[in-house]
Amino acid sequence: MIQKTIKNFTQNPKNDILSGLTVALALVPEAVAFAFVAGIDPLVGLYGAFMMGIVTALFGGRPGMISGATGAMAVVMVHLIQKGNDAGMALDTPIENLGLQWLFITLLFVGGIQIIAGFLRLGKFVRLIPHSVMMGFVNGLAIVIFLSQLGMFKETVDGEKTWLQGYDLLMMLGLVLLTMGIMFGLPKLTKKIPGALTAIIVVAAIVIYGKIDVSTVGSFIREGGGEGLQGSMPTFQDQIFGLIYTLKGHWDLIFSTAFILAAIGLIESLMTLSLIDEMTETRGSGNRECVAQGSANILNGLFGGMGGCAMIGQSIININSGGRGRLSGATAAIALLCFVLFGAPLIEQIPIAALVGVMFMVVIGTFAWSSFRILHKIPKSDAFVLIAVSAITVWQDLAVAVIAGVIMSALTFAWKNATMIRARKRIKEDGTKVYEIWGPLFFGSTTNFMTKFDVKEDPQNIEIDFIESKVSDHSGVEAMRAIVDKYQTTGKKVTLTHLSPDCKVLLLKSNIGFEEVIQDSIDDPRYYVVTDLMDSEV
Repeated sequence: MIQKTIKNFTQNPKNDILSGLTVALALVPEAVAFAFVAGIDPLVGLYGAFMMGIVTALFGGRPGMISGATGAMAVVMVHLIQKGNDAGMALDTPIENLGLQWLFITLLFVGGIQIIAGFLRLGKFVRLIPHSVMMGFVNGLAIVIFLSQLGMFKETVDGEKTWLQGYDLLMMLGLVLLTMGIMFGLPKLTKKIPGALTAIIVVAAIVIYGKIDVSTVGSFIREGGGEGLQGSMPTFQDQIFGLIYTLKGHWDLIFSTAFILAAIGLIESLMTLSLIDEMTETRGSGNRECVAQGSANILNGLFGGMGGCAMIGQSIININSGGRGRLSGATAAIALLCFVLFGAPLIEQIPIAALVGVMFMVVIGTFAWSSFRILHKIPKSDAFVLIAVSAITVWQDLAVAVIAGVIMSALTFAWKNATMIRARKRIKEDGTKVYEIWGPLFFGSTTNFMTKFDVKEDPQNIEIDFIESKVSDHSGVEAMRAIVDKYQTTGKKVTLTHLSPDCKVLLLKSNIGFEEVIQDSIDDPRYYVVTDLMDSEV
């Protein structure tokens, strides 16, 4: 593993370093904005992006994937931080910013949950996400990124946000279009340098040397109430261990928030991993990514970052800029820290328009435009799931949308399979009626299964053949028991043939006297009631 990691670092250093610098520049306003959403200092967001980025870059399951502070987790943190601040002010000796300290404590539990998920190999369940959900996730995310950038076209006037007008709007649009034009055209001339980084440098140079009055990273931070990017190294938050007493009566809030944050972080990270796998035609390790995400969140809690997860927008910027190895993510994280320590005055001069242009190109590259072409070609249920997931992503958040999409897809699958069960009927020479069951027998099809039999009109001897049917769960086993009971109640003899070994065991365990009902055959199927998932990683 060490040799593989070293090889990954030295495979394409130029592209990785340049793409990492591009990502670092794009991370600054994102981390700051999400810190404002959570109601904390921008430096906490920047520290969080640095620690998430460096840990997952070095030890994560997907080289080239970028992690940092994210909006999906920030909106969950708000309630916890507000409750903590209120509790801090209510103490006999008031504690300012107690909510932030509670967040650091919560991140320790978030990290622990994610690490446990990795060791339990839960990362493989991302394979259960249908393609329609993935397309809906990507489309919804592109829309969310686009809408989030529209806020940059506003200015604060008399304490209220208003849309830019006149010269300011035209200048903003012009710089955004210039950035997009460079990113679109430069790769057609040369691919030796990333288009996004070149566009940011060119537009920044035009604004700085042309002394054009536009919104910059520095003005954006100050408008949000921050003092600037300048800061020091993250410090160990030993005080959080002395504040455990303040959590009395609030542990339910801490644990519930931790589980929600952990779930959101893992879902978004694993979905991003799956998307990057598809883009690069390689395969990452979901379980390893779970452990890395958890470790990074624990580090955030100990050293004063806001935590986070994988960032699909920045990951796509990195991949499209040529970043494929771990060096790209490590460069982005280290460059971000250097901005805070040494380069704040320069980075604060970068126009917001340049970064907005980069994100608009990400939107164009992220959105699955092919979904418009295939909507009328795919099953209506898949089309509905695709549209619903996109809408829920915009309306709620990514995690809720993915969970809802998986549930809708699972229910659709169950409904379709519930109607597939059939019973072919024939009479043997000795008068025995045979029901040849075809199709899966599970919780969704048990009702249809029971309607296939005519207990009153059937002859004295009945044979139910399961050679072409698979009993998928305990509900199927119970349905078999129920139909046998019905026949036996009427005094008729019933025989079950071609049952799988584990199904036989379950029937014999819960039903005394079933030894006479079950008939052994040399061609009995060898499937299992509960199919074991493969242990291979995502």
